[in-house]
Amino acid sequence: MAQPSRARVYADCNTHRPREYYDYELHVVEWGNQDDYQIVRKLGRGKYSEVFEGINITNNEKVVIKILKPVKKKKIKREIKILQNLRGGPNVITLLDIVKDPVSRTPALIFENVNNTDFKQLYPTLSDYDIRYYMYELLKVRI
Repeated sequence: MAQPSRARVYADCNTHRPREYYDYELHVVEWGNQDDYQIVRKLGRGKYSEVFEGINITNNEKVVIKILKPVKKKKIKREIKILQNLRGGPNVITLLDIVKDPVSRTPALIFENVNNTDFKQLYPTLSDYDIRYYMYELLKVRI
C-alpha cells in the first residue's frame, strides 16, 4: 500500500495558525464595487483569467484587473485567501480589491500596478546568478 506523502518542511505550518487562516472553503469574500474600476487595455491572458490594465476612477490610480474565467468557487476562494494571507509580504503583489459583475457574476481581482518585463523577453537574458537570486527572493515569501 502506498504511503501518503509528507512535506519535509512546513508540513505542520497550518497547525500553528487559526482555522480562518487556512480554511478557504469557509472564507466569506467581501466584494468591492466594480463601478470603481475601468479597463484601459488588455495586458495578457492565461488558462484561468484575462488580465487588463485599469484605473481606479475614485482616486485615478493605475491598477491591474484580473478577470477570472468560469471555474469552481472553491478555486476562486483559495486564490483569494492565499493572496490575502500573503498581503504585505516581500515580493508579493498587493491584492487591493475583489469585485464581481452584477449581471454575469464574473469575479475580478484588483491588484496594484507594478512595472514589469515580459518573462518571454526577460528569461533569455538572465545569468545563472540572476536565476539563483530570483529563486531566493521567491523563497522569502512568508507562510
